[in-house]
Amino acid sequence: MATDRDEQQRDQQRQQQELEEIRRSFAEMGARMGSMFEPAEPDEAQRPPLLPPAPPVAPSPLGIPARARWWLAAALVLLFVAGTAFGYLLKGDGGSGSASSSGAATATSRAPAAAAPSQPKAPPKTVTSVPETCVDTAELADEVISRLTRNIRDNRLAEMLRDYTIASQACRREASP
Repeated sequence: MATDRDEQQRDQQRQQQELEEIRRSFAEMGARMGSMFEPAEPDEAQRPPLLPPAPPVAPSPLGIPARARWWLAAALVLLFVAGTAFGYLLKGDGGSGSASSSGAATATSRAPAAAAPSQPKAPPKTVTSVPETCVDTAELADEVISRLTRNIRDNRLAEMLRDYTIASQACRREASP
């Protein structure tokens, strides 16, 4: 029985020593690190090293300064706009020569009325009609996607997905020629 007490006392002494060592190591760390609530004082040795100077800017491949490149780009845009405007003015019969326009007027007055070229008829406009089942299918698809994106995954979603599948098949059957 005495041995059990002796062992318990030794365990307690060992735990006390370990606790003291831990406290001492925390105290040393605290002394090294300083307070977490006060601003640290910068030491000359702890300051981060200065960064090396930035490398010099490489010259442009064409040897044109940046400011001149900006003006060159602006001039090219202006030239493009002027060319577009000039092309728009010249659009039509290829020029504004008076001889060609007066010759065209006399040629049309001499030609008989029946020989005048007729304008081609406009193609008939197609009217798109969507079967009602396809509209229902699209609405079901929107609802299924909405539930999936909101992460609502329950029996209602399973039923809606089944209804969508059936409606989609019906839409395909009805829309196919």
